[in-house]
Amino acid sequence: MRISDLFKKKNCLWSFEIFPPKPTADVAAVAGTVEKLAALGPDYISVTCSAGGTGNARTAEIAKLVKDCGVEPLAHVTCINSSEADISRTLSELSSLGISNVLALRGDRVEGAKESEDFRHASDLVSFIDRWGGGKFDIAGACYPEGHPESPDILTDIRNLKKKVDAGVTHLNTQLFYDNEDFFRFRDMLSLAGIDVPVQAGIMPLVKKSHVDRTIALSGAKIPAGISRMISRFYDKPEALMEAGIAYAVSQIADLLSAGVSGIHLYVMNNAYVAERITESVKHILNEVNG
Repeated sequence: MRISDLFKKKNCLWSFEIFPPKPTADVAAVAGTVEKLAALGPDYISVTCSAGGTGNARTAEIAKLVKDCGVEPLAHVTCINSSEADISRTLSELSSLGISNVLALRGDRVEGAKESEDFRHASDLVSFIDRWGGGKFDIAGACYPEGHPESPDILTDIRNLKKKVDAGVTHLNTQLFYDNEDFFRFRDMLSLAGIDVPVQAGIMPLVKKSHVDRTIALSGAKIPAGISRMISRFYDKPEALMEAGIAYAVSQIADLLSAGVSGIHLYVMNNAYVAERITESVKHILNEVNG
């Protein structure tokens, strides 16, 4: 089923994101995670591209596991190091597996890697997928409530986002954020810019020291006072940090649901336990929102 159709049927979608194992790793470890996440009843599960510049490798393989578990997959497709021929092969593989939902991304720059001559921006990829598939694919896009880190300002970023939506994006997933007011402000700005596709709020629970370090270093997301206090108090206390991180995420999600968000997209870092705890905590609110 197309994810855009799911938005027409429900007031708020609930989804997870997972990442594939390294190219040399056994798929079995992720297969177990997929089964546990699927059992929680998400509307879909997105599958990222492989890390470290290996592009779209293994994404289709894991997306097929998701589909075999009875959940709709959203396969990430990046273009920064790909030619049109590379993307055509990726789309052909996804299509042959019956996967019709993709998240079109430029992708992260990899030092020393040659960048694409065919795709400069995600909007170029969106246009190509739309032409290539002739409407076969439902195309999602990414957005940044605090502005893309490479954009000079939020208004420029939103103008570029409008180009991506006009090229064929049917819904947007946000980068992680920890201050809901940034999301609400961003949502209002999208409305003023004429961007009326559903926007899912991306939530990444900070439940491990490694997540804290990586998020602060790489995401550029603002760290509110509440998160700072949590990190300061529990950074070297794994069990307490886990519980505090889950509690903060639940509180953040409850507020978003109360404000009529179109969806919640949980970046669970392949941790089914965290997904289960958070889903259990908000399921009654989510059910109420969806009637």
